[in-house]
Amino acid sequence: MRVAIYVRVSTEDQAREGYSLDAQEKRLKAYCTLRTGWEVVETYRDEGFSGRNPARPEYQRMLSELDRWDVILVLKMDRIHRNSVNFTEMMEFLYRNGKDFYSMTDKFDTTTAMGRFVMDIIQRMAQLESEQIGERVKLAMTKKAASGDGPMGSPEPYGYRYSNGELVIIEAEAEVVRRIYDYYADGLSMENIATMLNNEQIPSKKGGEWSRQAICKILHNPLYAGYLCWDGNSYKSKMPAIVSEETYTEINGPIQE
Repeated sequence: MRVAIYVRVSTEDQAREGYSLDAQEKRLKAYCTLRTGWEVVETYRDEGFSGRNPARPEYQRMLSELDRWDVILVLKMDRIHRNSVNFTEMMEFLYRNGKDFYSMTDKFDTTTAMGRFVMDIIQRMAQLESEQIGERVKLAMTKKAASGDGPMGSPEPYGYRYSNGELVIIEAEAEVVRRIYDYYADGLSMENIATMLNNEQIPSKKGGEWSRQAICKILHNPLYAGYLCWDGNSYKSKMPAIVSEETYTEINGPIQE
């Protein structure tokens, strides 16, 4: 069994007894001498890096050199990760590549059938937690949309700006939005509308030129008629409308609530 020893100290850990890099490495190498066939092929040492940050140079070097070793050995699980999501992602990476993990103090060992079973339970618990968070976020966003209390996305739509979490109309941009609806209702194509605005040197939201896609987003976004769109449904909003609902439905048909 080819062993990659990983040791880490963060700034706050360096003064703690038994947590210095040399102390960790010494204990882990001594442990390997007691395990039949365990050969240390490399020691990876990260000094002054938080366990919550996976972008550690020696940790990343270790993962890039996985052909050199069969198992990662650490003194404690928190030496390699202090974040359960990062730890689970690492374990999934090791599993896909046929590698193992062993924590000397915690007796966490994926080289055995029981250890792999425990790892499977941990991964399933992490997946359950992730899915439950997703369900709670979706429920909260649906309630927010149904109440019409606020915008559902972070980028500012053309014609609006954010103020204290609310959308406020920018009248100069709102007038452009109304012109876009009028032009399209009069039979102009989206390409022609974009060309007209560019010829007038009217900047888009990000300051660049208008495109067919930008015109399309404005024409088909129920926000401009006072509706929030979330998860395929539209909800009457308390946000200010720029065009009337009649103007919007003439182009898009009835709004499905």
